[in-house]
Amino acid sequence: MSTAYFMGVDLGSTTAKAVVLDDQAKVLSAHIVQMGAVSRRGMEQAVESALASAGIAQKDINYTIGTGYGRRLVPEVGRTFTEITCHARGVAALFPEANLVIDIGGQDSKVIALDEQGLVDNFAMNDRCASGTGRFYEVLARALECDISEVGALAMKGTKDLEVSTMCATFAETEIISLLAEGADPADVAASVHRAIAHRALGLVAMVGKRDGIIMTGGVAKNPAAVHFLEAALKQKMQVPDDPQIMGAYGAALLALEISSGRQITQYDPEKVQALESKVEATFNPKNRSIPDCISCQK
Repeated sequence: MSTAYFMGVDLGSTTAKAVVLDDQAKVLSAHIVQMGAVSRRGMEQAVESALASAGIAQKDINYTIGTGYGRRLVPEVGRTFTEITCHARGVAALFPEANLVIDIGGQDSKVIALDEQGLVDNFAMNDRCASGTGRFYEVLARALECDISEVGALAMKGTKDLEVSTMCATFAETEIISLLAEGADPADVAASVHRAIAHRALGLVAMVGKRDGIIMTGGVAKNPAAVHFLEAALKQKMQVPDDPQIMGAYGAALLALEISSGRQITQYDPEKVQALESKVEATFNPKNRSIPDCISCQK
């Protein structure tokens, strides 16, 4: 009997991720590509690399599900799901004890509350403001003249809590440069910005309710200072997957397996998932939006 293969593709705002599973839900390969905003080429490269690592061809994939900002651009998909559903699915499979997911990506941040079955119970999402996202950390790294991969380690060395008055990515660079010009230690600046970002993230958590069993996903979860200061703000520990960036693609691949084969790796309630998908689509449809966050923040 031949093996069946399933793929999840997460085309996000700044990275493309692809995960291939076999019919036993074993991860055969995972690949991440960063090539700019919602990059079709990045998606193609992630898929091609994941297939090559798994030793199979596109024709061998039984079912594919797309997720992320660019989910409708993913070719040969059986269905698409929002990243909220897919991150919840991936986290629930790896962490059965999870009750809350904090996902911080390149251009948005999400907090997802899970019910006892690992399904989405509630969510809050900020995709209109760069505050606290990977983009904000890039601004910080540029102002401090260091690589984005170094900014976390630098922040961990900071000892002073400096006042950071703005969380707007548009103005933050100017404020950071002003602090440096006043003689502030770069490590203290980095630490203070991380601390301020963590406290702002608490606002999203408050919208769904703080719970035990917190899992952090997304590219920012690879930043040790981001994890440290968020734990301090929450006053509790979080768990971080070995590869936090692929959780959405992993969850999509699990859904592909479950929907195609009828097997349940995690709880799958079609009616509840569809209701959630409709709610997410309605909430974040541009036609339903009013005052942009960047304007309301200035009031």
